[in-house]
Amino acid sequence: QVQLVESGGGLVQAGDSLRLSCVVSGRTSSRNTVAWFRQAPGKEREFVAAITWSGGSTNYADSVKGRFTISNDNSKDTVYLQMNSLNPEDTAVYYCAARSFPGVGNIYARHYNYWGQGTQVTVSS
Repeated sequence: QVQLVESGGGLVQAGDSLRLSCVVSGRTSSRNTVAWFRQAPGKEREFVAAITWSGGSTNYADSVKGRFTISNDNSKDTVYLQMNSLNPEDTAVYYCAARSFPGVGNIYARHYNYWGQGTQVTVSS
């Protein structure tokens, strides 16, 4: 089993930055890929970014490329999502997810086995 706990969300203004954190614990073989998804009210959960636990590969949704950066610190068992140049369209609950397969190309929520409780990010205009 894997447990994920997100933090770092909040209310910011357009153009501001936030850094989300996801502390990952549990069986290491079940968390070879960790991803961030987000879900806005009335919308489906969408892929934001993913990273292999080794840190060797990353993948980003087109909507966040150049603005968001995913990284991890293995010594702290933590995955980060640095979000810059935020805009109101980034408003959503952000979830951290993990899967055992070590690949960042899968962007579908149904292929991730473990989920955190989510952290709210609200960007005002």
